[in-house]
Amino acid sequence: MRNTLRVFMTVVALLALLSPAYALSPAAVKELDAVLSQGPANKHFQVNANQLYKWIKAKKKDFLPVDVRMPKAYKAGHVPGAINIPYNEILKPENLKKLPKDKILVLYCYTGQTQNLPIVALRALGYDARVLSFGYTSWGKGFWGGNMMKRAIGNAAKMKFPVEK
Repeated sequence: MRNTLRVFMTVVALLALLSPAYALSPAAVKELDAVLSQGPANKHFQVNANQLYKWIKAKKKDFLPVDVRMPKAYKAGHVPGAINIPYNEILKPENLKKLPKDKILVLYCYTGQTQNLPIVALRALGYDARVLSFGYTSWGKGFWGGNMMKRAIGNAAKMKFPVEK
């Protein structure tokens, strides 16, 4: 259910980025639908931290970590070999030129939210773009994002928000 919600929110955000009036051409909508339809068969375009670590440890050259956080966060610590392109700048032509189409791109942010925003657009453009499950929180020991997630989970338990079934 969580992955379905992420995909839905990604599509909504992508539509907002591509067209404020949501006036996409039928061909564009069809192309985006084709990308989204591949999600379930492709593990929702996710790579977990253990898999990424194995690739790094094996010195594989067919992937590129892309840190989509702001430069200050990147400088404070990042996945080895990662380049930094903030998520809100990733579709700019000068930044797309930095992304190889012959490698797996593993996007990550703080907790796994904003990394999802450009994923459908990148895949529609022909990139093998994926996301790191739970973002940098799954990578950096003691990273503040994990504590933020724990607080959100604790708040949900304390508040007992209504859930419909």
